[in-house]
Amino acid sequence: MSHQLTIFYDGGCPLCVREMKHLKRLDKKQAMAFENIHEQSFSQRFGNVDVARANAILHGMDANGNMLYGLDVTHAAWSLVGRGWLTAPLRWPGLSWIADKVYLGFAGNRNRISKLLTGKERCEQCSIDN
Repeated sequence: MSHQLTIFYDGGCPLCVREMKHLKRLDKKQAMAFENIHEQSFSQRFGNVDVARANAILHGMDANGNMLYGLDVTHAAWSLVGRGWLTAPLRWPGLSWIADKVYLGFAGNRNRISKLLTGKERCEQCSIDN
């Protein structure tokens, strides 16, 4: 099955995994694939994705093989589950520049933010399947 969007996420980040679980639950059409960048076989299967860069900023790939980054991935994912209206303002001209800067701050501090929101800074390998 071909997916409309493949999301490459940090499987050691409890907050990231929580969002992926939520998206997976809402993805009734199974339009998305979720790939943990820390899986042992990840680099073999996705040699075109730099794990260090994907660890710094969310990466995604559309059905045509085009790479998406950061909030573009977030907006594409939420659009596929019918909730793109929630993230659309983050991509509007003018607001997108500010939103991207805030996102980069969030991404760089996601472990500390995760600790505050979930009680866990990191997990060895969180799972989106349970």
